[in-house]
Amino acid sequence: MTAEPRMRSERTAPVQPGGGRGLGLLRTPAFWVVLAVVAVGGVRMSFITVRYAGTYPIALTTATLLFALLAVPFWFVVSELDFLEREPPSLMAIAFAWGGLVATSVSITGSAALDDIIAKVGSPHLAADWGAALAGPTVEELAKVLGVVAIVLIARDQINSVLDGVVYGAMVGLGFQIVEDIVYAMGAVALAGRGDDIEPVITTFLLRGLLSGVWSHTLFGALAGAGIGYLVVRGDRRLRTRIGAAALAVLGAWASHVLWNSPLLRDGLGNGAVALLAVLILKGLPPLILIWMLVRAAHDREADYYTAQLATLDDTELITPAELDALRTGARRASARSHARARAGWRAWAAVRRLQHSQARLAVELSRGTTDLSPWSYDVRGQRRALQRLGHPEGVVPEGKGPWRRTASAVFSTALAVAVLWAVVSSLGGG
Repeated sequence: MTAEPRMRSERTAPVQPGGGRGLGLLRTPAFWVVLAVVAVGGVRMSFITVRYAGTYPIALTTATLLFALLAVPFWFVVSELDFLEREPPSLMAIAFAWGGLVATSVSITGSAALDDIIAKVGSPHLAADWGAALAGPTVEELAKVLGVVAIVLIARDQINSVLDGVVYGAMVGLGFQIVEDIVYAMGAVALAGRGDDIEPVITTFLLRGLLSGVWSHTLFGALAGAGIGYLVVRGDRRLRTRIGAAALAVLGAWASHVLWNSPLLRDGLGNGAVALLAVLILKGLPPLILIWMLVRAAHDREADYYTAQLATLDDTELITPAELDALRTGARRASARSHARARAGWRAWAAVRRLQHSQARLAVELSRGTTDLSPWSYDVRGQRRALQRLGHPEGVVPEGKGPWRRTASAVFSTALAVAVLWAVVSSLGGG
């Protein structure tokens, strides 16, 4: 076996035990209240859908398909954030529905009303310049963060770490982003006045989907959700400290949204794709970096907590010291799977992934104080035997490969993101 895992004992922020296996949502009064609110939002959004479906059926179908496809990678990334203690799909779906149906329907009317107030209290000129930056974020961020609060009310035991708040906040933001983008696309079709034409849909998809999607509502929702997660989980801190942290996170989401919608740098930094790309990065990069740092810190604390649970087993058939180390980060888990594929093929890659999932489930059961661990232990041992048959008995990171692979992956991902943004900007005439 390889070297002992690196323990980060200096991190003392608590992570609560994994949520209960049975959600019992149907027995929770708050669930029915939330379901009713989502249903009302769905009815309101259906009126808009029916109106567009009757006039622009092809454009609506195209917009729905394009933005639904865009949601798939976002959903996958958000789901993978909390690898060790995964969130129930039912709650993820409720969060997504809140963002797409409740927050969107509230924001359509609420933002317009607040924009009118800004014009009356301030001036029409102020509303024209700053209405979108002040009215939209104010209504939308409050409506979205209430979705995370709704998850807390119906399933408090599922909020075990700040990372859980990030996941649910991001999922609310994703639902909002997808549905709002479809509405904007259909608005662009109507404004173009060329009938059932898909060209405005494609343009909206490139602008609001690919250009803005990286640092838009999913990101703002994640930031606000982190604050709600902190408020719920950090019982070791004073209530006013937790409330202050939650308010600061929501304020940060609002400020990031204001910056993104603001008329600042409206005229850009010059002409061409480089100038437009620079504006996008200047506005979008600060919140992106902030949420990345929050996710990294929350993930590390959660990883320390759950791997410490597994370390108490002292059974190398269930988990080895090197596998404990590999389980700590997404990059090292991916490196262990890649190492298995290089040595024993794709079946070994899949077997290591299944082993990692089984070990994570076992860690959650340990955190719950489950006395009979035999079902989960049996699952882990079964995955171990599958790996042994493939000639790769341990899901480990090869010596000296972890940090290099992480750096290379980050560089490649950054380069790919810049290339995609460049291509989109150029296709829209920015070059």
